[in-house]
Amino acid sequence: MRKITMAFSAVCLLFTLNNPVVARASSPSPVYPGTNIARLAEQAPVRWVSVEQIENSLLGRPPMAVGFDIDDTVLFSSPGFWRGQKTYSPRSEAYLKNPEFWQKMNNGWDEFSIPKEVARALITMHIKRGDSIYFVTGRTQTRTETVTKTLQDDFLIPAANMNPVIFAGDKPGQNAKTAWLQKKNIRMFYGDSDNDITAAREVGVRGIRVLRASNSTYRPLPMAGKFGEEVIVNSEY
Repeated sequence: MRKITMAFSAVCLLFTLNNPVVARASSPSPVYPGTNIARLAEQAPVRWVSVEQIENSLLGRPPMAVGFDIDDTVLFSSPGFWRGQKTYSPRSEAYLKNPEFWQKMNNGWDEFSIPKEVARALITMHIKRGDSIYFVTGRTQTRTETVTKTLQDDFLIPAANMNPVIFAGDKPGQNAKTAWLQKKNIRMFYGDSDNDITAAREVGVRGIRVLRASNSTYRPLPMAGKFGEEVIVNSEY
């Protein structure tokens, strides 16, 4: 009986010694990569500003003309562009050269666009100041358009502050928005793309970056702040 007890104890001891090895061998790899305080504290060296800070910077200045890009600046318009690509040129960007797409986009498809909250705050602030509001877009001009009315309705812009949308188009080798900023004497211009900021700088206009939403169909996402321009915090929506 004693021999049986000793043998059973030996088996139990062997199992106990081998169990950690078995557990280690069957343990899954870590699910979470983890982080550390240095990564959490890391911030891009960008000139972040808020709408309130922009408003404070304009105290004492008379009403002026201010401009806004449209797509990804005041409207999240990816739904219309997504539909346009699926309808006219799946898996390619050829639809952007198709006049039929632009006629649709500029005449109703913005009903599916979502007004950005940062645009509401900025436009409300500029209306309160008495500023004249211009929208300068790289969209192709069409024989008719409802974009002006859509923007005026979405952002509750009084007729006294509102101007018809300017369709600057996309001209290879030049920034088509530059001449319009100068022609309309626009003193501040908000945009999400590099072209918006460089167009403003070319004519001595204060260019302020609005963040493009990460789920925008317009890729790649631009590197906000790369020119040392002001970037509005939390402006992706």
